Amino acid sequence: MKYKALIFDLDGTLLNTIDDLADSANHILGQLGFPTHSTDKYKYFVGNGIPKLIERCLPADRQDCKEKALRMFLEYYSLHSEDKTAAYDGIPELLSVAKQKGLKLGVITNKAHSIAQQVVPHFLGDGVFDYIRGLDETIKAKPCPNGALDVADKLGVKPDEVLYIGDSGVDMQTAVNAGFTPCGVLWGFRTREELLENGAVYFAEKPSDILNLIK
Repeated sequence: MKYKALIFDLDGTLLNTIDDLADSANHILGQLGFPTHSTDKYKYFVGNGIPKLIERCLPADRQDCKEKALRMFLEYYSLHSEDKTAAYDGIPELLSVAKQKGLKLGVITNKAHSIAQQVVPHFLGDGVFDYIRGLDETIKAKPCPNGALDVADKLGVKPDEVLYIGDSGVDMQTAVNAGFTPCGVLWGFRTREELLENGAVYFAEKPSDILNLIK
């Protein structure tokens, strides 16, 4: 079937956000007197929303600090979320060609909805995406498919008309749960093995590979 829409994950797929996330988390860990972590470790801490990131980076025996650490992180990250973050090479070109071909474009992320509405246009341009969906009180985090299905509904497409593009096992599970076709990207935070184990049908080593799937 010819795809009518591309729905993307955000962190690790469209934008390389890992340095700002790691720097912000390590900043608050330092403020609290706890050990910090390498950037590579953060690639496995992210993917299930900011509260889960905070839970994972805190010492196991100091989960009592979770709410305080979350508040500190959100305050700091809001000021430093654009220090090192950038679109991956080839993403703007992919989005431009997809729009020219008449495909609908959407984003589903475990970032807060209000943050997603600011971050995506800032780095990728106003009006590029037809609908951007982050977390709020009405949906659960991925891999729950509700947010992804909401994006498909807003784009006016059926699940089997969607190519879902993400960099983690959570993303592949989301696509499977929503009835989308899962495409795993290999420039993000996780491995080919993780993507395959969680349902990836296609793989993209670079954004231009996705163009071959939508011809």
